Amino acid sequence: MAVDRLENIVSLSKRRGFVFPSSEIYGGLRASWDYGPLGVELKNNVKRQWWKSMVMGREDVVGLDSSVILAREVWEASGHVATFSDPLTECTACHKRYRADHLEEQYEAKHKKKLESLTEMNCPACGNKGQFTTPKQFSGLLKTYLGPVEDESGLAYLRPETAQGIFINFDQVMTTSRKKPPFGIGQIGKSFRNEITPG
Repeated sequence: MAVDRLENIVSLSKRRGFVFPSSEIYGGLRASWDYGPLGVELKNNVKRQWWKSMVMGREDVVGLDSSVILAREVWEASGHVATFSDPLTECTACHKRYRADHLEEQYEAKHKKKLESLTEMNCPACGNKGQFTTPKQFSGLLKTYLGPVEDESGLAYLRPETAQGIFINFDQVMTTSRKKPPFGIGQIGKSFRNEITPG
């Protein structure tokens, strides 16, 4: 029933021009949407109201618009490169991918005991038992390369959150805005995550 409601909302949103599936004429891209004429206006109205209320309307908050691509060193220093990952497993029968820790949680919730091995578990999609690959770490960061050669010297990451730009610019913002803690920094922007099961 909830799926039907969601499909109705998506259908209405497409017909009215709020959102469109991205790359739809080429088969689409899961979990990626483009704002249509009404959608972009609605989004911009929400952004303007939030900015007016949370940044412009307060003396203790200033704004920032940081880059969506940050140097590799930023994400290494924050621990994202080392820890922003999840254990990925795949059913060899139906090729559906899952986070291994989510499968373990589902098993434990259903059977009230700890899962010893993925070989004990049935695939939620196809029902085959014990058909999972050995879990591998899957990075949630989206890589890109800056410059003419795709090597380590040009490796950078698209931000998985907007907060990191605030952290690395904190001292400059504090100095130029002549603020002293406690104060806030407001930012609106895009973030990018490499998801195991998008959509």
